[in-house]
Amino acid sequence: MIVRNYKEVNVETVGDGAVNTTIRWLIAEPQGAQNFYMRLLEIGPGGKTPEHSHDWEHEVFIIEGEGNLEGEDGKIPLKPGDSVYVPGGVKHFFESSGDKTMKMLCLIPSKK
Repeated sequence: MIVRNYKEVNVETVGDGAVNTTIRWLIAEPQGAQNFYMRLLEIGPGGKTPEHSHDWEHEVFIIEGEGNLEGEDGKIPLKPGDSVYVPGGVKHFFESSGDKTMKMLCLIPSKK
């Protein structure tokens, strides 16, 4: 078993058209994860992830801050405590709103 504080995990800047967004791979292959990876994304004020789609689903949990999920269903507001399911093949992106950083956990399959 592995336990570590998220602040001990390297912060990486998200590229590919993202704005003011970082990622920490909390649990992934180096920790022995075989089925799912857990990531912490931090989207600063005015920030967003790149618009994208992929074959796999992912699940997201909003920890703090507010923002939106934009996709085929339009703009959906997000707040702390919200959980999000994004099916595979759906074009989407996340954006922060307001003046606080939106922090969210994102889980994806390891075999993508």
